[in-house]
Amino acid sequence: MDNITFKLSDLHIFGSAFFDFLALRKHFFVDLLHWDVPHDDKFEMDQYDNPQAFYSLVLDRGRVVGGARAMPTTAKWGAHSYMLRDAVKGQLEDIPADVMLSEIVQPDIWECTRLVMSETLTTHAERNECLSLIVGGLADVAAENGASSLISLSPLPLMRALRQLGYAADRLGEPYESPEDGRRYAVLTMPVERRQVRVPMATHNTQRAPLHAPQIE
Repeated sequence: MDNITFKLSDLHIFGSAFFDFLALRKHFFVDLLHWDVPHDDKFEMDQYDNPQAFYSLVLDRGRVVGGARAMPTTAKWGAHSYMLRDAVKGQLEDIPADVMLSEIVQPDIWECTRLVMSETLTTHAERNECLSLIVGGLADVAAENGASSLISLSPLPLMRALRQLGYAADRLGEPYESPEDGRRYAVLTMPVERRQVRVPMATHNTQRAPLHAPQIE
């Protein structure tokens, strides 16, 4: 597997990868989880897919099998900033305004959203490798732009997965249950650097659990 990172201004360099990522998001978040988010019959794309965003995608033999996006907490595009700050300001219906105790607006803190991996990755080894490449790409891009930590509204199991990859992930605030999919989410935080650890791998098929951050128009 290979990792690529880019902004919207660079997406042409990687052919259809960006749109393949939007298609993967549509399949997962809309077709499988039935989220009420902006989409058509092929792609899911929202207000945070704008020139402030960076993307980290994973390709397996040229096919997009995972990805996520990130932007600084100082980002602003029209009426929107970044997802968690908009939620705290009461702009997003299905994310509680108390998901964070206060707004974060710091250039050294970046938010990650829309983490998704393909159903075709059926072993622990494949999914661990894909997740490691996605998060590593996000951390590298953020660090190159002055960030020291990342935050994300994510399912609670992601914290353990990040720790297994060597990131000192922790939770900010209390978890809540999403009205859309019934899963429990919380704001996670982690430094962009990770410890050098050996991640245990397995080769048997595993029950796939979504590792994503909910996002509402």
